[in-house]
Amino acid sequence: MRDSMIHRKFSNAVQRPRLTWPRHGITNNARILRTRMLSMSALMLAMVSTATWASDVKSQPINTANKTDTCYVEGVSDRLNCGFVTVPENPNKPDGKQIQVHYVVLPAVKNANHEEALLAIAGGPGQSAIDNAASFNTMLSKVRQQRDILLIDQRGTGRSNLLQCDQGAQSALSFDDENIDSLAEAQKCLASIDADVSQYGSLNAVQDFEAVRAHLGYKKLHVYGISYGTRMAQLYMRLYPEHLATVTLDGIVPMQQSVLEIGSAIDRGFELLFKDCQETAACHAQFPELKAEFEQVAATLANAPITDNVSDPVTGEKTLLTMTRGKFYGAIRMALYQTNVRALVPHAIHQAAKNNFQPLLGLYALTIDNAGMAMGMHASVVCGEDMHRITPAMREQAKHSFMGRTMLEGLEATCTAWKVPAVDASFSEPISSDIPTLLLSGEIDPATPPSWGELAMEKLTNAKHFIAPYATHGVAYQSCANNLIADLVRSGSVNDLDGECLKKDVRRSFYLNASSVEPLNADSTNTTTDDNASTGAKE
Repeated sequence: MRDSMIHRKFSNAVQRPRLTWPRHGITNNARILRTRMLSMSALMLAMVSTATWASDVKSQPINTANKTDTCYVEGVSDRLNCGFVTVPENPNKPDGKQIQVHYVVLPAVKNANHEEALLAIAGGPGQSAIDNAASFNTMLSKVRQQRDILLIDQRGTGRSNLLQCDQGAQSALSFDDENIDSLAEAQKCLASIDADVSQYGSLNAVQDFEAVRAHLGYKKLHVYGISYGTRMAQLYMRLYPEHLATVTLDGIVPMQQSVLEIGSAIDRGFELLFKDCQETAACHAQFPELKAEFEQVAATLANAPITDNVSDPVTGEKTLLTMTRGKFYGAIRMALYQTNVRALVPHAIHQAAKNNFQPLLGLYALTIDNAGMAMGMHASVVCGEDMHRITPAMREQAKHSFMGRTMLEGLEATCTAWKVPAVDASFSEPISSDIPTLLLSGEIDPATPPSWGELAMEKLTNAKHFIAPYATHGVAYQSCANNLIADLVRSGSVNDLDGECLKKDVRRSFYLNASSVEPLNADSTNTTTDDNASTGAKE
């Protein structure tokens, strides 16, 4: 009955009141930028994200007695179908506290198959799928011709009982992130959350996803997961295989891998950047000592932060900057997630070596656009699913990596406050499945390297793993992989999938100055102005 009723109900939705869901915290750069710079004490596995305890991400739940209505989300012009399911916060206490898990359905253009949808799972952990509806809608446009696209705000994110903390206004640029008491910050955050944070891990969230599927009446789901979303997709494969038609894992986090291994992945991303510049004639000619300049800046900032008056990269107003080593590493790290922004990094490093941090702040402004992390939920996941997997070898490796060491120290302090029980050891076992599965890795991905995809393949008997040589994080967003996903959904098989098109070079030429990929004329009178300009992307 649900199969037929849900689509009939949606078809009559035009008579319902219009509800608009703005993407709070996603496109409002200025507000996010003022709360805090990249926190080096938290881990991220997202498309492009920033970790922040203090955030004004305040997603708005809908209020409808029928739990199904219509709504609009920013960036998508269509009238969408939205609603929620009510689930117990603690599945072992069905009569206890209840929470709402919100969803949005982007209806299929041709509505050809009423029994199937593609579930797109966001990354993080901590991102809202609904807040990223516009990106999913664009990337999955071919899939949407024949299938609904289902987006669910995972418990603890977006509109689904958001676990977030608000510490009030802070100056992101002047804030000294290296003098933060991570334990005190975590305790303050925890005290402000009205939730049992131990119930916001991935296993309970998969049960929520299944409850939404049953509520909407879909018999089968095609699943697309990106970054941390690939962990959720794999758990769905393990727990509810009978309801899955196909799976795509993009930027893969294998079950066997603690996400805390990301420290070495970040270091790899930095080294690949230096290598690419050295092997690109124009970049090497303009920045022949790029790695040395990077190390020079890092060493200087290790001794003490640098303060300077700069132009706010968002407002243009003069403001005080406290540049720390954490901000320096963090801004560059986030820039490596997107090929067009990555192309700007050598120039930013070169200018930073000359004590001009304005281009680096430009990078930060470009990447902050995809923030909106629910750091309370983030901590619940990582503390329960990853911290206990830290080995002595991982600790030793982290000692030699600024990013790895700082993340580990910050998360250990956070998890001391969070006190989330560790998941069972079976959680980390590889997924054994014959569901048609497409795995996508970017060779220059700074978060989830191709080796992680190979590890996930261990017991997948009906899978193909494609490595896009020029892609970063989120292969389907920057290559032909979105067409491969559409082919997989249409055919239900990986047999005829061909990754040859992924070899197309999607990288941007490295910017040799703030505005051009071409070297400036030595006699140019604009050199000084150009060097002091904020870095901006050139289309």
